[in-house]
Amino acid sequence: MSCIVCINQSENGIVERWGRFDRVANAGVNFVCCPMEQIVGTLSSRVTQLEVRCETKTLDNVFVDVIISIQYKVNEGFSDPNDKLSSGVYKAFYELSDPKKQITAYVYDVVRSTIPLATLDQAFEDKETISLNIKKYLGDIMMSYGYTISNALVTDMTPDARVRNAMNEINASKRLKDAAKEKAEGNKVLTVKSAEAEAESKYLSGVGVARQRKAIVDGLRGSISQFSGNIKGTTPKDVVDLLLITQYFDMLKDIGSRPNCNTVYVPDCE
Repeated sequence: MSCIVCINQSENGIVERWGRFDRVANAGVNFVCCPMEQIVGTLSSRVTQLEVRCETKTLDNVFVDVIISIQYKVNEGFSDPNDKLSSGVYKAFYELSDPKKQITAYVYDVVRSTIPLATLDQAFEDKETISLNIKKYLGDIMMSYGYTISNALVTDMTPDARVRNAMNEINASKRLKDAAKEKAEGNKVLTVKSAEAEAESKYLSGVGVARQRKAIVDGLRGSISQFSGNIKGTTPKDVVDLLLITQYFDMLKDIGSRPNCNTVYVPDCE
């Protein structure tokens, strides 16, 4: 007597005849000869993701928690088209009782033999290499059990909290050092520019004073010549003394007009 059995989409049914594997029932309607044949189980053909957490240490003796995501599925093909026992579905159903534990054990083996060969920094930089090693090793092993490894990803690598804090402090100290260096360079530029500006200012001030004195001397020379020519009997020394006295009184007037100035210097005219 034939029985109609429906297999859900994305599943494969295992059909046994008198307790022995006979064939794989695909998704949809299947006819089974009851009671000789029966479907003893199904396997999903979807990609399954398994997250494995593994603790290990690096070459510089830092313990890290590594999380690896393994994506795998049942291989529905045949290694030998003429041998139905070479089906990946058959191997996955009959040769492995718990594929997740098997994959986890192999991941532990690969991670604990790869990461201890690198320092913490190298392990962070070579996550892709670790992923490729896990995928290659798992792919070769799990293929014999009817599973295909689609991908292996190192999704997280977390060192001890104290190590993370130390790394953050090192990074912060380095940045502070760089900031102090840049600030010092900025202060150096400001100091140099300020010194250059002061030197230029003093030079220009000196030029101005020299020009001022030259103008005063030229004016005095003209005044002395004119005064001596207009007033007979006067000598150049008399004219110079008169000019000095005039400038002295101008200076007294200027000092007297300033507030909080009580000191007056009177030269000895003798």
